[in-house]
Amino acid sequence: MTLIGNLLIAVAEIVNMLLNIYYWIVIIAALISWVNPDPYNPVVRFLRIVTEPLLQPIRRLIGYRLGPVDISPLIVILGILFAQKFLVRTVLELGHKIKGGLVI
Repeated sequence: MTLIGNLLIAVAEIVNMLLNIYYWIVIIAALISWVNPDPYNPVVRFLRIVTEPLLQPIRRLIGYRLGPVDISPLIVILGILFAQKFLVRTVLELGHKIKGGLVI
């Protein structure tokens, strides 16, 4: 059972790290969108390729109800925080319980 517990803990920590990276990518993309970035810049292209698949459906769903303010990055950030605080923490606790250790 220790093997399964360690596997769950490792997966939860990797997912948490990836969510942290994506959190900062969304913040950087939102900040860059406030200026008029060069669409051919490789960094800008990377940020759009990585964030648009998640931001675009949210924009279609909520539209621009606050006028020119795009709140889709805020919604994605809240989703990431929820995933980190609830889902990742739950998998970590489950891994610790299976392993037989203390629950954090």
